[in-house]
Amino acid sequence: MKNKKILIAVSGSIAAYKSASLIRLLVIAGAEVKVLMTESAKEFISPLTLSTLSKNKVYSDLIDEDSWSNHVELGLWADAMIVAPATANTIARMANGLCENIVTAVYLSARCPVYIAPAMDLDMWEHPSTQENIKKLLSCGNQIIDPEVGELASGLHGKGRMAEPENIMAFLSEAFDKKKDLTGKKVLITAGPTHERIDPVRYIGNRSSGKMGMALAEECARRGAEVVLILGPSSLDTNTANIAIERVVTAEEMYASAQKHHHSSTLCIFSAAVADYKPQNPASRKIKKSEEAFQISLQRTPDIANELGTLKSEEQTHIGFALETEHEEENALSKLNRKNFDMIVLNSLNDEGAGFGHDTNKVRIYGTKHDVIDIKLKPKSELAGDIINTFVEFYVKS
Repeated sequence: MKNKKILIAVSGSIAAYKSASLIRLLVIAGAEVKVLMTESAKEFISPLTLSTLSKNKVYSDLIDEDSWSNHVELGLWADAMIVAPATANTIARMANGLCENIVTAVYLSARCPVYIAPAMDLDMWEHPSTQENIKKLLSCGNQIIDPEVGELASGLHGKGRMAEPENIMAFLSEAFDKKKDLTGKKVLITAGPTHERIDPVRYIGNRSSGKMGMALAEECARRGAEVVLILGPSSLDTNTANIAIERVVTAEEMYASAQKHHHSSTLCIFSAAVADYKPQNPASRKIKKSEEAFQISLQRTPDIANELGTLKSEEQTHIGFALETEHEEENALSKLNRKNFDMIVLNSLNDEGAGFGHDTNKVRIYGTKHDVIDIKLKPKSELAGDIINTFVEFYVKS
């Protein structure tokens, strides 16, 4: 933690008293700490207390008397931003991009990892709207420091207590101590769907969102890799350094882009849901509806993973994905061997919360150098870490 630049954002919760202990622990550990407060946080703890502990000015207003608090500068300054405590109100504002106070303004400008320590009553924590906001925050690459179980301010007993400062410190230490174990490696990732044109307004495609591929790209980049993400039609984007996004539409375009980068990539992850077929003769004008049945002749698109699998060198690792609805293990193992993968990640559309469009996934990983690994349902941002951990453990030469 020594010499790390840490932003602590305090929102209006009775748990704000814990922020004082957290700041003190960070300063003792050698971190430089700056504090942000919402207006309601001042009702629970004074700015003077937090300024004294942090040895820095406390920021609570976007415009303070005659000066402007530069939220962009603060967001760029930090190595990490910790929202502790994070109330249901602050979580909702962050999740929906509402920029009404110094905390949310800095959050929207931050390029560092953001850690969120919720604090609220049991029923508020479990409410579907809060949980939906948590999913949104996770999908943006933030990390949640789970609330703890215990006595709550309402008198109820359950989950909702802000994590103890010592536990937050342990969480942060683990995050900072994570090795840059992909430094010097080039990673190629395909993600999202492809759209195969029927006419100028219609296409053959699927419901892939590209979220899993984006999570993998961000995980690899955080661990020091230089990443090329070849992304099919998607609104996803990232501010993570070391990720170059090449946007494509069709399987042919994705194949051409992947060919260009394959030879220089140490790790290739084929997470895209590429359309297997495309119309043989797409129309140049919109096809008009008629009373007669309409047929489309289809032809195969390039099998990107299979084609590049034949070119794989001994120094390269290929990871594939299999989304199945039946004979799942059989189909995944067949794909593992047929496409010369080193690992394959199987997920099933039969598992609730897994597959296309979700922020979560549940998978089974098969490999040529390890036993089967089952990973329970969790956010795709966390699952990406598990997949890359498996790659590093079994396929990276020490």
